Amino acid sequence: MEAHKVRQTFLDFFKSKQHHIVPSAPMVVKGDPTLLFNNSGMAPFKDIFLGNAPIKWARVADTQKCLRVSGKHNDLEEVGVDTYHHTMFEMLGNWSFGDYFKKEAITWAWELLTEVYKIDKNRLYVTVFEGSKEDGLAFDQEAYDTWKQFIDPSRILNGNKKDNFWEMGDTGPCGPCTEIHYDGRSDEERQTVSGALRVNNDDPLVIEIWNNVFMEFERRADGSLIKLPKQHVDTGMGFERLVRVLQGKSSNYDSDVFSPLINKIEELSGHRYKPEDEAHHKKQQLVNIAMRVIADHIRTISFSIADGQLPANTGAGYVIRRILRRAIRYGYQSLNLKEPFMYRIVPTLAHQMGEAFPELQAQKLLIEKVIKEEESSFYKTLEIGLKRIDQICIDTTTAKKQVVDGKQVFELYDTFGFPIDLTSLIARGYQLSIDEVAFNKYLDEQKNRSRAATAADTDDWVYVGITRQEAEKTQDKETDFVGYDALERETKIVRYRKVKQKNK
Repeated sequence: MEAHKVRQTFLDFFKSKQHHIVPSAPMVVKGDPTLLFNNSGMAPFKDIFLGNAPIKWARVADTQKCLRVSGKHNDLEEVGVDTYHHTMFEMLGNWSFGDYFKKEAITWAWELLTEVYKIDKNRLYVTVFEGSKEDGLAFDQEAYDTWKQFIDPSRILNGNKKDNFWEMGDTGPCGPCTEIHYDGRSDEERQTVSGALRVNNDDPLVIEIWNNVFMEFERRADGSLIKLPKQHVDTGMGFERLVRVLQGKSSNYDSDVFSPLINKIEELSGHRYKPEDEAHHKKQQLVNIAMRVIADHIRTISFSIADGQLPANTGAGYVIRRILRRAIRYGYQSLNLKEPFMYRIVPTLAHQMGEAFPELQAQKLLIEKVIKEEESSFYKTLEIGLKRIDQICIDTTTAKKQVVDGKQVFELYDTFGFPIDLTSLIARGYQLSIDEVAFNKYLDEQKNRSRAATAADTDDWVYVGITRQEAEKTQDKETDFVGYDALERETKIVRYRKVKQKNK
């Protein structure tokens, strides 16, 4: 099943279950101090979950474009090294806003995976929330009892708060979840070691494909949990992982979600993508990693620009610039691409995904222009950086030292975008090594500064002259932006909350 059909089959299935199909929200978030990008399928709906926005449709399904560059298993510097994590990804989701709950969500998930997509039932495991004494939450008996109707109890695993209680952040809507995992190992391996022992243990062939979250609570600023006004369902199925499973691949990058992009990168570089040679040939491994990085990052950059976020030196724009420069570095270092090349992949991406996301086609020329200008500028920086690293190595040798200072290695990374392995490679040409311990120290300090700069304390909503329950009853329409037509508008503030940027 081709990727575009996988996506459409999901949407058609939930349309048959009376869900309204909605387009993806922009990946770039504007006007929310707690988020730069939509990092999950539920992020655009969080005010509905909290009861702060009206429910237009009780049942919704969509595919949401998401961006994650930090967090569990997904530090930016690791993307491309493995075969199943990404910066930009699609999250297929079906949503119930105060309508159906656990039984329906689980039943339909099983029906779609096993009867429509025809996934082998014997390769599936599920996890349910084991409860939390800390939060006074019990074992999710309802989810367990529902799953028992479809799957052997030996394949139903208990999950702890870390894995099976979903929270968007320090505050906000949250609840227990049940995950569905696929065991893609060979029959011989599965007979030797049970997949139950591989679930949530970072096995690249035993992966989570779907998470059904049951939104029942709101986490308050003081850490307490309160019941939401209504119970909701928030599901997220990783599109790239699902396609990989349905196409019988062991890597997301081997599916046709990424193969057209990798084919184009092969054409531009003259190198070949050979994952089967990766374990035995270091040079081929570097080529493969570079191609995965570029194929992943061109999606992130293009969708961000299409959503109106250009590369910049601060905020969301800095994230996009950093991702773009990481892709250029890998092309330069491992594929010998010495002139702008990323912008030349955009037409392939627009052709591949333009039907599902028409903004790519509409903004194609702008995306190409912006990326080409960024590439041209960074290549000049790379040339300056190469001269700088040569001078550092000469100075280190002249000083009769054998190790390049870690602070200088970090400055090359931070200012010129030089990855530590490239600096190490050049240093070895001068019979020098680098101080990795000191480099990592400075890198950790930078990450901590970055986290502190973007962290925010968000207080709970305060209602003015009206109770929360009254506000929910009287809120009968969405807030409209009228600034295009009017300079003034009389209104009434019914609630507010404080958002304080930490360390400022």
